[in-house]
Amino acid sequence: MNQKVDEDKDEIIRAPAKINLVLKVTGRRPDGYHEIFSIMVPVDLCDTIHIMGSRKGISLQCRGKSVPADRRNLAWKACEAFFSEAGIEPAVHIVLEKVIPVAAGLGGGSSDAAAVLRALNRRHGNPLGQERLHEIARALGADVPFFLYGVPSVAKGIGDILEPMENWPQFWYVIITPPFGISTAWVYAQVKLELTQPTDNYIVNVHGIGPKAIIRLLENDLERVVLSRYPQLVGLKQLMLALGADGAVMSGSGPSRVGVFTEKNKASYAAELIASKKAGQVFLATLWRNEIV
Repeated sequence: MNQKVDEDKDEIIRAPAKINLVLKVTGRRPDGYHEIFSIMVPVDLCDTIHIMGSRKGISLQCRGKSVPADRRNLAWKACEAFFSEAGIEPAVHIVLEKVIPVAAGLGGGSSDAAAVLRALNRRHGNPLGQERLHEIARALGADVPFFLYGVPSVAKGIGDILEPMENWPQFWYVIITPPFGISTAWVYAQVKLELTQPTDNYIVNVHGIGPKAIIRLLENDLERVVLSRYPQLVGLKQLMLALGADGAVMSGSGPSRVGVFTEKNKASYAAELIASKKAGQVFLATLWRNEIV
């Protein structure tokens, strides 16, 4: 029998950002979603979520960045979806401390939703199995299933078909987020599929490949769209390469740029120097490791 936890118990969890080192757009579905092939990596740039018991209902407080604190927030939607599916009367208060930049291609909202789903399920004795959690996550958003597992993965379909990548190499990532957000829907609406390349042209099997091979794969089909609208982002990639990055790529639908480094000292130096240029928020990150499975 599943044992329900003390509903008054407070819990603090972290929700990591993600980066896309490869993002290929391979098709468009009748429902409007795009089919993709992506290599997604969770990194230790995190939001912090406080989950507390409540007498009744769902309440949400947000700190750090301006995001909705109501039903428009994916964390709130995750609460509603969990309680509805589990048949449990809603009773939770959440304080969300936002650190991950918003509308930046880093998946912060999706990660918050997945973290809340996992935490609520655990707090209430795991009434929902992993398969059902995956289905709920997919309904919340294309990136949410990835964050349920939180390990480097190949993502296919709309991003919900996941193949974990074992023995991920040690990298350090310098993430630059310019002082503006970009609508994911707008970016995908501009994609011309005839200009993208089928994944079969260059990817046979990415599982088990080493650092140099991963760096050679860095590519994002959405960069063409974003750079045509924001040409100033080209210079950020060139700057990171000049400062010793082994490779650089845009994450997700942007505008965040990611420099990939195999040497920590070079990454630290690059992050410090780029931050001094005030081109946006700069973060030095490495692989996120799940605190709770």
